[in-house]
Amino acid sequence: MSRLNILPPNPESEEEEGLGRFPSWLHRKLPPGGGIFKTNSILEKYRLNTVCEEAKCPNRLECYTKKTATFLALGKECTRNCGFCDIDFSKTPKAPEADEPARIAASVQELGLKHVVITMVARDDLPDQGASHIAAIVRAVRRDNPGVSIELLTSDFSGDVKPLYIVLDERPDIFNHNLETVRSLTPRVRHKAQYERTLSVLRTAKQSQKAYFVKSGIMIGLGETVDEVKEAIRDLHEVGCDIITIGQYLQASRTKLRVKEFVHPDQFKAYEEYGLSLGVPHMYCGPFVRSSYNANLFAPHLKHAIEST
Repeated sequence: MSRLNILPPNPESEEEEGLGRFPSWLHRKLPPGGGIFKTNSILEKYRLNTVCEEAKCPNRLECYTKKTATFLALGKECTRNCGFCDIDFSKTPKAPEADEPARIAASVQELGLKHVVITMVARDDLPDQGASHIAAIVRAVRRDNPGVSIELLTSDFSGDVKPLYIVLDERPDIFNHNLETVRSLTPRVRHKAQYERTLSVLRTAKQSQKAYFVKSGIMIGLGETVDEVKEAIRDLHEVGCDIITIGQYLQASRTKLRVKEFVHPDQFKAYEEYGLSLGVPHMYCGPFVRSSYNANLFAPHLKHAIEST
């Protein structure tokens, strides 16, 4: 079982906490700038999108400093308009770029990555919803970067098993599909995705035995109750999730859902302990946790799993 401490060690402010401003545990110091510019320049060189930028992730400066980023494949326009996500919405996004797999593979090599996280916008407009393109990216990354581990964070493919298996057949080291929120809030938080459908996707991925680990995560602070979060953890455990992430929801823009609560770090710790007590192998819980944040720190567990097979 594993835990990940992601809280900033020295909060900048001990100011009075209220919903109108960030509490002390959400204050962070800016990282040194050299790595940020180098990572940015590589991403710009290969004309790549990252979920770090498009979703305005609060960790992106830290990750760029460490020469890492989560690649956003299939463009930067999504066919879904979820209440929490700031990625642009379009019913008719641009066609996938045929050379994107090669560009991602080249940037992985130049960044010197050992663990690669690839996510995607939902592409309900495509016959296979983008699955074959994601598969091509996996093949290109492995061809040009022997030994790297690959984590895929996919859409639900509208519940269609065929495109799901196109991705799973590439045998990603980690298959990730996020539950995002609790059952009662799903219709308001997610545009098209369904709570039970997400569980079905994760169950299928686990039963396929085509990935070493199956992963999912939720955001909290959207108005859910403690019991609802525990229910979500139980549901994810029951479908076979090996890794569960829980992080604080932060409003990316004025048009997105408002934060209902800044959850105290102690409550994140309680959720972590609850998941571990159920038998979830790996719980990563904290205000700054995101689905792919510090994903490379899981590499030792992944190496052990590979060596054990």
